[in-house]
Amino acid sequence: MATPSEKLAESLERLRALQEAGIVAIRTSDITRIHRERLLSNGFIKEVLLGWYIAVAHDEQAGDSTSWYSSFWDFCARYLQERYEDDYCISAEQSLMLHARNIAVPKQLIIRSTKGNNTATPLLYGTSLFVMKSPLPDKAEIETYNGVRVVNLVSSLIHSTPTLFEREPVDTRTALMMLRDASELLAYLLEGGHTKIAGRLAGAYRNIGNDKIADDIIKTMKAAGYDVRESDPFKETIDVKINPREHSPYVNRIKLMWENMRKVVIGAFPKAPGIPNDITIYLKQIEELYTTDAYHSLSIERYRVTPDLIERVRSGSWNAAENEEDLQHRNAMAARGYWQAFNAVKNSIQNIFKGENSGKVVDREHGDWYRELFAPSVAVGLIKASDLAGYRNSQVYIGQSKHTPINKDGVRDVMPVLFELLENEEEASVRAVLGHFIFVYIHPYMDGNGRMGRFLMNAMLSSGGYPWTVIPVEARAEYMAALESASVEQNIEPFAFFLADLVKASMDGKPVAKLS
Repeated sequence: MATPSEKLAESLERLRALQEAGIVAIRTSDITRIHRERLLSNGFIKEVLLGWYIAVAHDEQAGDSTSWYSSFWDFCARYLQERYEDDYCISAEQSLMLHARNIAVPKQLIIRSTKGNNTATPLLYGTSLFVMKSPLPDKAEIETYNGVRVVNLVSSLIHSTPTLFEREPVDTRTALMMLRDASELLAYLLEGGHTKIAGRLAGAYRNIGNDKIADDIIKTMKAAGYDVRESDPFKETIDVKINPREHSPYVNRIKLMWENMRKVVIGAFPKAPGIPNDITIYLKQIEELYTTDAYHSLSIERYRVTPDLIERVRSGSWNAAENEEDLQHRNAMAARGYWQAFNAVKNSIQNIFKGENSGKVVDREHGDWYRELFAPSVAVGLIKASDLAGYRNSQVYIGQSKHTPINKDGVRDVMPVLFELLENEEEASVRAVLGHFIFVYIHPYMDGNGRMGRFLMNAMLSSGGYPWTVIPVEARAEYMAALESASVEQNIEPFAFFLADLVKASMDGKPVAKLS
């Protein structure tokens, strides 16, 4: 007779089969009641709404939203298809944001369907679906993005309300830049006689410096007998050079975010002291901070059913605490790696002090930091040597964050852009704050992104003569919330002032972090 552990292992085998089939939204009919109840009671699946479930990491704590946020879009794709088949699409405004590659989990996803009931369907962690009873656009205007039916790019630009341009300037500008010429827009504008929308889109393209598309819209509409009055829907103009031949939403998004946020950072920070006269003393102060910095940075730092987990369950050891000696070994390797990376960063700072451009130095040497960070763990077999190869080759998620980092292909497009922005930025405070933020926003590695982001921040702070600044683990919640606000809401102010206060305290000689 099978033991309870063997029975649970059998249920996990069923769950793993669903995951390997690419099923994220699990219906009641996908798995038998016995397996479902067993997985539910042991915390391996979670109910989203009646009859629908998602898998949960076996070590996920109560209240942890990671599994839901990382499953959200895949869950919605299947649920909406099963519920409405082809009789639905995402609203024009949320479609535009997806085209602009803003895939942050929305508080409420707006759906159009002739089967809609104009009521909200509550999901997990305060999210919901709102299905409007509404006729759908023409079939030619609907396409699929990551399994979800959306309004195509042109239609989303035309049908989004003017307030979206004011509320989400980065998303709307990114979407505008994805079109190569005016012809696609004009086909819709002329057919529908959309004179007011034509004027708004012409003004929007003029705002981002694409006079050609703006002029083509106005001239063509007027040639067809329409009276078009150009109007700029944005609150402000931008001072960023965008290559009209660059249509990658990832690249343009990063450039727009940088320009949109840098003024806030400059306003939050004290003036840079400049490279210190006595570099030896500055470097010694960094060395004296090592233990405190390592303690806090390491302390600040999970999701498929694996064969190893199944075998652990089968043997009855799945809920046992990890071997204490092994845990200490992992901690020791992490600490050793941090020491090696810390010294590599210090060498980079020395190169910056020799007069090299800080952006170029970090571009050239950040790979060395990463290799040093994980070399000890590779040496003892805790991670594979291939993990040191470079930027990630699969999707990664951030614990309890609504932000989904850029996909693996986009990473290789935007990392050179980040270093180009660092190289050309005049203000050290902007290099430090936005360098850290954009790095973790991209999340170029499978692990170690937070530590690397803080190393980058301090290298950039040093380029302006600011002191090496430790982010205390006691402020972790505020730190993570500020990063979340910047990532999801495009609001850099909390993060800028959070770091500015720490830097000011360090400049005043006040300890902002200490060993516990």
